[in-house]
Amino acid sequence: MRGLALVAGGSVCLISACMTIPASAQDIVPAAQPADDWDIVRDESTRTTLAFTAFDNGVSIAFRCIDGSLNSVIAGLPPAEGGRRTMRVSFRGRPAYESGWTTTTDSTVVVGDFPAPFAREFRAGGELRLTLPSAGQGGRNVTFVAELPQSSTAIDEVLTRCGKPLVDPRDAMLKALGYNGLPEGLTWRRAPRPEFPDGRYGSGFVVTTCVSQSDGSLSDCEIEMEHPHDGRFGRAALRAIEDARIVNSDAPDDAVPIGRVSFRTQFRLEEPRRIRRTR
Repeated sequence: MRGLALVAGGSVCLISACMTIPASAQDIVPAAQPADDWDIVRDESTRTTLAFTAFDNGVSIAFRCIDGSLNSVIAGLPPAEGGRRTMRVSFRGRPAYESGWTTTTDSTVVVGDFPAPFAREFRAGGELRLTLPSAGQGGRNVTFVAELPQSSTAIDEVLTRCGKPLVDPRDAMLKALGYNGLPEGLTWRRAPRPEFPDGRYGSGFVVTTCVSQSDGSLSDCEIEMEHPHDGRFGRAALRAIEDARIVNSDAPDDAVPIGRVSFRTQFRLEEPRRIRRTR
């Protein structure tokens, strides 16, 4: 069997999903305010810490640290076709930004590309607006509105358990990235090409962030999201970064600005080809 690792800066599916729909063509789904802080579950046998909150409109949000790997999960969304979804997210009345998510085997449940920055936004509580383009009847937007509880302990515990800072100024840089994970004006000269790792999983994905250097190389790389958490896909993605390079789109020979970049790597194991025998 042969392994494939496909790198998509933010995933190609984001291109078709980023469409503008009139604000009037949407369904607003409000939610009552939940308890004062998030619920928390700890399971030392699996090295898992889970913080979650649920709303009366059926939507629930959770952050999980399992064996050092952080995930963000939203459940109870309208069913979706395909493996990728884009949502517009707004906290506390600030301008909305595009956020990439992967659909699980349950089409109403998604996991986020950037769980740590997402979790840090939730610590302060306040109004949350999640808009799913074309998720309602007749292609209408569906917007969930909720007043979040301030999490003084639960989310902090999950972030700390996974070794993530409670405050990170780099979060603002991620919102400025384009759909392909690169700042405007930059493109891949040589995208990362990871090898499929040995293990028991036939597929997985990894979201990585790095800092671009003036020569186009990448440094200070970090795994933002890895699924499955024990599939060795994160290590494979990091090893491939050594040979990756980015350039200025219009002036490939000019120095590359130093800044944050991200990319998403999809792994899948190909089935062996059938060989027809002749006599």
